[in-house]
Amino acid sequence: MKYPNMEFDSAHGNITTGVIQTSDEMLMKYLSQKKPEALQDLYHRYHGLLRSVILRVIHNPAEAEDVLQEVYLEVWKRADSYCETKGKPLGWLITLARRRAIDRIRHLTAYRGATDRYEVECKHLQAAHEHHAEEDTVSREDMRSYLVSLLERLPDNQRVVVEKAYFDGWSQRQIASNMDIPLGTVKTRIELGLRKLSNVMNGSRARIE
Repeated sequence: MKYPNMEFDSAHGNITTGVIQTSDEMLMKYLSQKKPEALQDLYHRYHGLLRSVILRVIHNPAEAEDVLQEVYLEVWKRADSYCETKGKPLGWLITLARRRAIDRIRHLTAYRGATDRYEVECKHLQAAHEHHAEEDTVSREDMRSYLVSLLERLPDNQRVVVEKAYFDGWSQRQIASNMDIPLGTVKTRIELGLRKLSNVMNGSRARIE
């Protein structure tokens, strides 16, 4: 594309008339008219300088390159908002680059903060889960020990069937078959054993015989 009385030098990325380089102010004017060659020329002129400005804030080359692209995209979109009376185009570009770099730092800080909070929360939840799991284990072990101590106070014939039913998970039919006793007897012994255990746990003074 050619500008009025000007030619675009694709080899060097500059708009020239003979040996005279187009001014930054003219490039901004052409940018406001959405002429892409002007953006290309502006990029070639100042991308190194603007990257340095951004790197002073971000200290991360990959992030700096992303911010640089954002800066030039914003220049393309907002070129018509540039006003010569407020300063040189280069000053406007540097200010824009610094602001975008600071915005990126804030964004990264917020993201990392959110990530850190999430990780801390996960660790807290995991620790709480492990703590409760340990408490549950202790509680179950204590309860088992307590029940065993109670079972020892039952008559052997009742204690055995209760242990098989509630500790070993046997069905009443399995108990009857494996112990070679009638199913009705198994049911009676379990019922008597549980009743006596219930009386003891409820603080009853009923004597276990």
